[in-house]
Amino acid sequence: MNFEIKHKDAMGRTGILTTPHGMIKTPALMPVIHPGKQTLDVKKFGAEVVITNAYIMYKNDDLRAKVLEEGVHKLINFPGPIVTDSGSFQLSLYGDIDVNNKEIIEFQELIGTDIGTSLDIPTPPFVKRERAEKELEITIERAKEAFEINGDMMMNSVVQGSTFHDLRSKCAETIGAMEFDVYPIGAVVPLMESYRYTELVDVVMASVKKLPDSQPRHLMGAGHPMVFALAVAMGCDLFDSAAYILYAQDDRFMMPRGTFKLANLVEMPCSCSVCSTHTPEDLRAMNKNDRMILIAQHNLNISFAEIRKIRQSIVDGSLMELVEQRCRVHPYLLDALRNLKKYTAIIEEYDPASKNSAFFYSGPESLGRSEIQRHLSRINRIPPKRNLLLLPRSRKPYSKNLHDEFGKFYLKHVKGDSLSDPQDLWDDLQLAVVDVPFAVIPLEIDEVYPLAQNEAPIITDEDAKKFVREEMEKYMERFDNVIISAKILDRFNMYTIELDSGNETSKHPIRVYSLEEYELDAVKIDVEDREKISSIADYQFGMGAGKALFPGDVKIVKSRKTGKIRHIYEGETLIATLRATDSVFVLDREGARRLHSNMEYPKNRVVVNTDADPFAREGKSIFAKFVIDCDINIRSNEEVLIVNEKDELIAFGKSILCGHEIMDFNTGQAVKTRKGGI
Repeated sequence: MNFEIKHKDAMGRTGILTTPHGMIKTPALMPVIHPGKQTLDVKKFGAEVVITNAYIMYKNDDLRAKVLEEGVHKLINFPGPIVTDSGSFQLSLYGDIDVNNKEIIEFQELIGTDIGTSLDIPTPPFVKRERAEKELEITIERAKEAFEINGDMMMNSVVQGSTFHDLRSKCAETIGAMEFDVYPIGAVVPLMESYRYTELVDVVMASVKKLPDSQPRHLMGAGHPMVFALAVAMGCDLFDSAAYILYAQDDRFMMPRGTFKLANLVEMPCSCSVCSTHTPEDLRAMNKNDRMILIAQHNLNISFAEIRKIRQSIVDGSLMELVEQRCRVHPYLLDALRNLKKYTAIIEEYDPASKNSAFFYSGPESLGRSEIQRHLSRINRIPPKRNLLLLPRSRKPYSKNLHDEFGKFYLKHVKGDSLSDPQDLWDDLQLAVVDVPFAVIPLEIDEVYPLAQNEAPIITDEDAKKFVREEMEKYMERFDNVIISAKILDRFNMYTIELDSGNETSKHPIRVYSLEEYELDAVKIDVEDREKISSIADYQFGMGAGKALFPGDVKIVKSRKTGKIRHIYEGETLIATLRATDSVFVLDREGARRLHSNMEYPKNRVVVNTDADPFAREGKSIFAKFVIDCDINIRSNEEVLIVNEKDELIAFGKSILCGHEIMDFNTGQAVKTRKGGI
């Protein structure tokens, strides 16, 4: 395997793909080079890899003789990695080609291709299922043949199946087991040409969820920068573009926000070298070929700039903010983003637990983000109390500002039995804030990423109101009595509340009250430090982790500068440190021992083989090829325990990959070890 992940966000990843002619930083754009009509030196625009057509060279006698003599790198004057297509594109156009699978694979190897392609059948969208099944069988048989006859050349194997999701998944799972080097997702150009982006999302996700994580995925024919960010967020790593030259031939400028016709331009669309030195009038006055070359240069500049922006957004942890921006440039792309919401559970498995950037809510589509689903799942790890007090938002962190900002609260009976002793409600009380987009935030964890590291508009949209109401009602069912601030009722239009003693679906008889006539000064809304660290541990590691890490008296040390909790000791022994940037625990040796002793196997664990055992004990990082098992629910950037085959704790550290990736990869780091020798 030749692929290594460096950074992650959503299902997107930056990585390094190693080939015989050099390394490729992914996500990467591969300009299409016609073997007989090279127009531009694409290296000057940032191309690290290109794609060309082996079938064109094979069928042209002059090109065939030349490329067999000097090789494909010299023929197209590109020293870096070269990918070749097998003729499937021509097959989709003409229905037949004069070469078989074995011949074209052997030809690609003879001409020195870095990554060759088997001759798949590109079944177009929306055909009858019978045709799709028949052609898929041929594609899979040819993939098997390619795997058997190929020598040392790296190989593509293309996922087909038309728009039938189960066929796409079947193909991906079948060829994924053959360990090819790259997995293109084919026959999607008609979907993009007709703006069927919603169907594109379904096709890509049906494929990616069954493909191995350890190889890059290539979305074939996706050459417009409008779609790059969305495709990367779904796990695509490579793109090919003939659009840069095809659009230029038609006097069209590509931009991440759409396509612009030269005839309609008064001003140039960007600040690239072409746009900053020419006017629309200059270009319209040129001969067609000169104009085409300049517009193609613009299109390449914009396309590579978008790829660089996407790579940086993955490092920053802001990929989904970029996706939301890009998908708002066209209504059908916005449909695609909304359709992506149904795959949130899959995306959440790959999305890092902590990131470098804040969560920005930019509209209803943000409600489909994996960070929200993860939070709403993990708050159930915190043991419930008997009563719940829901408070309105304030400045973040809420636990530091609620009392000062609101002063007094008041209580008025709304539903349920008559309230004879309000003070009874203050016993065994869970305090939580209601806000967009995370709905319910228990005060004990309000500084954990991204609950304090997010921003949303002050004016709340109706979709967010509905979402928060629904999530509030789910959370309220865990309690016997619920007290709600009148400000929450007003903000989220909760004029009627169905959760009361007459609701048979409730787990407990719930009485709901509104804060209007009872002074809250008698209620201590500050969260105790001991309760806070226990809840954070449960939220981070799983229910019971708080008791496991901090079972008795502990010494809590705070920062003199910020007043935040920093270190937790028992006596002079450090148990854990609460990281200032995201308020999650970084374990020390004693904390790792306690978590290991109290959490059942394989919870929070990465299991290494006997070869890696001594290196882990020395504090060396764990590489994926030495891992034999792990907790599949591990997310990247989480604190994990490193154990041997006997479940003996030998080290601990931070996961680089998620559980699925740890088990699938055989290259690169899986865990950055903090300390060994336990």
